[in-house]
Amino acid sequence: MIMKHNKISIIQRIPYVIFLTLIVNGCQNNQIVKNHSNQENLSKTLTQKLSEVKPKDSNAHNLPHSSEKNNNDMARSNLEPIRKSFKKTIKPKYKSHKTQAILSKKYMVAAANPLAAEAGLSILRAGGSAVDAAIATQLALNVVEPQSSGIGGGAFLMHYHSRSRKIEAYDGRETAPAAATPDMFLTAEGSRAKFHDVVPGGLSVGIPGVLRMLELAHKAHGKLPWNRLFEPAIKLAEEGFKISPRLFALLRIDRHLKKFGPTKNLFFDAKGYTKPIGTVLTNQTLAQTFRLIAKGGAEAFYTGEIAIDIVKAIQKTSINPGRMVLSDLANYKAKKREPVCLFYKIWLICGMPPPTSGGITTLQILGILQNKKIETLQPTSIESIHLITEASKLAFADRNKYLADQDFIDIPVNTLLDPGYLLKRSQLITKSKTMGRAKAGQIKYKNSERLTEHQSNEGKSTSHFSIVDSEGNAVSMTSSVENAFGSRILVRGFLLNNQLTDFSFRPTINGKPVANRVQPNKRPRSSMSPILVVDGSGKFLMAIGSPGGSRIIGYVAKTLIATLDWKMNIQAAIDLPHFINRNGITDLEIETKLELLADKLQEMGHSVKIRKLTSGLHGILDHKDGTLSGGADHRREGVAVGD
Repeated sequence: MIMKHNKISIIQRIPYVIFLTLIVNGCQNNQIVKNHSNQENLSKTLTQKLSEVKPKDSNAHNLPHSSEKNNNDMARSNLEPIRKSFKKTIKPKYKSHKTQAILSKKYMVAAANPLAAEAGLSILRAGGSAVDAAIATQLALNVVEPQSSGIGGGAFLMHYHSRSRKIEAYDGRETAPAAATPDMFLTAEGSRAKFHDVVPGGLSVGIPGVLRMLELAHKAHGKLPWNRLFEPAIKLAEEGFKISPRLFALLRIDRHLKKFGPTKNLFFDAKGYTKPIGTVLTNQTLAQTFRLIAKGGAEAFYTGEIAIDIVKAIQKTSINPGRMVLSDLANYKAKKREPVCLFYKIWLICGMPPPTSGGITTLQILGILQNKKIETLQPTSIESIHLITEASKLAFADRNKYLADQDFIDIPVNTLLDPGYLLKRSQLITKSKTMGRAKAGQIKYKNSERLTEHQSNEGKSTSHFSIVDSEGNAVSMTSSVENAFGSRILVRGFLLNNQLTDFSFRPTINGKPVANRVQPNKRPRSSMSPILVVDGSGKFLMAIGSPGGSRIIGYVAKTLIATLDWKMNIQAAIDLPHFINRNGITDLEIETKLELLADKLQEMGHSVKIRKLTSGLHGILDHKDGTLSGGADHRREGVAVGD
């Protein structure tokens, strides 16, 4: 029943010298990576080689629009056996939603709110860098989209430097306080607590990382003064903005906000009703907080009056008091990490390393599909949906067993991204029948036998934006407070996160430890997947990412395939209906033509659920002629803007 709810082909596709580079530099089976030491060397070598090698297809990075045809006769002939096995494939009676991407010649911002996008654009117009614009955009999002992100949360930022063609990864993920314990989300009887029983209040709050991370990136790549970047957000907070339909809808259905006095006073009227759409909402307290941080830097947030108020609010709340102390805030460190990268055909795709699972899992999906000729299939066909969701099952199985904070566990990164390993995983996929629930790959390394598979809860209240500046530098950044409105605790005008509920609530299963269990000072696993793509010469091609909890990985993978393999423009790729499988149910986006394919998928063994899949994809493509094209997700309120 359908539940309706609200050998390896790389050689053929990339230059031979690149393939050798990939093989020689650390992609051997059974190689163990601790703290990414070997992965770091691999990434550096790849970056060097990119500047030396030209792609076979010089037009590869000049992506055509979705209307262009694939005239590869050989590909068509290879596809015939698959087509014959799907004689009864449903042909949708209507075409997919298509819109045109926004074009620009200078710079561009694609973000989840028009006011935030304009804040970032104003910084670019003033001569700011991509990082400068990212700071202004994030601060503005804190004002106009408080349910999703802000200075009380965490983030991951990917940066591309146009002159050096270097890709960097900045980690601003929250950490557990020093007093955290593995059993902190278990009941008195030792069972797993219910998610919404522990979300509101102080126990779920991790040490926020956004500001330390942004400051770290600004010191490396900022052009305008730090305090200048706060001006658009301060103005928005003081003058106010109109409550949007999305913000109103989330406020109206939330079950926790009214439990906290400051939060209730900000979002509801004197009678306790949600302030209506169009109401001008000001936040003078947040404006004052921004002024303090603009003057004193991130240190003004992590020490002093603001830090005291954060700890007091967490410890003194009547609902789930927390364990954070002042030293937790003072000792927080953002980290610069080496990105995880994979050659996918003629492109190099790079993402964030752990503690987020988004980078590795997205790359695994693509690597498993490397040899499946996905480019020859139709975007919303049974064949493509089946292949992509089966690849996703395999990647999620590995994710749930092996991925967590790399500072606390060994992670076999090289093996997980090894072309040979991914080829073997791809051979588990059959054309006409689902494999059912996938098992994690058998990877032999230190303590691997001790770990067990486990999927933790992840909230969907996250935001992503992509930025390219006038010099060709790019930022792909995803930030979050986890659940909508986070912990619901409002301090000095901003909401605190509930990111600690991204940990596994159960520290062990059947006597085996869970990789993503709670530990002091540990970063919880995330699925945030800010991605950067470069062509064979190392030139920037694409920035993309999305909110959506663990479904982020599927949203981003689909959009990459649609853009790179199916040659869709960035907006059409974002608009393409969603289909997701996290090693269980195959979700199909409601009110799209994918509903017509549900019966056939069930015949193949898929458990199908038709549901709302609210992504927030925001991406930018750089074409061969220097034109930028931007796309924003119609499922939220975002826009792409540029000059």
